[in-house]
Amino acid sequence: MRIIQGVFALIAALFGLATIIAGVRVLVGSDPGYIVFLPLLIYNTAMGAAYVAAGIIAWRSLNQGKYAAVTIFVLNFLVLGIIGYLYAAGSAVAIESLRAMILRTVVWLVLFLGFAWMSHRNNLSSVKRDAQPIIPPEDAR
Repeated sequence: MRIIQGVFALIAALFGLATIIAGVRVLVGSDPGYIVFLPLLIYNTAMGAAYVAAGIIAWRSLNQGKYAAVTIFVLNFLVLGIIGYLYAAGSAVAIESLRAMILRTVVWLVLFLGFAWMSHRNNLSSVKRDAQPIIPPEDAR
């Protein structure tokens, strides 16, 4: 289970690193080929650092990693709702930005579900390991 935890943590950190690199490139002037909604760009670039931190946290502690992942998922889901509304209202949000936010939200949902599953499995195995056999007292036989 520890290997799977490490793989998930690595995915989170690498996803964060890729998010930071992509965001910084656009912030310093690279043209992505579509209209950039600056508040979303700043949010995503800053969240890239949070993704890296969540990956490190998940590497060290499965339970804390689970909470970091669900926090990021919820924040991304809220931002997705906002930019979805803005896009539908005809604001300057590109469909590419909406698609990228959907991807980020789904990735963090999958990471959270993975960490939650691993945490649940660990809890079940520790219950089995700690369980003491029930031996009736001599008088009850």
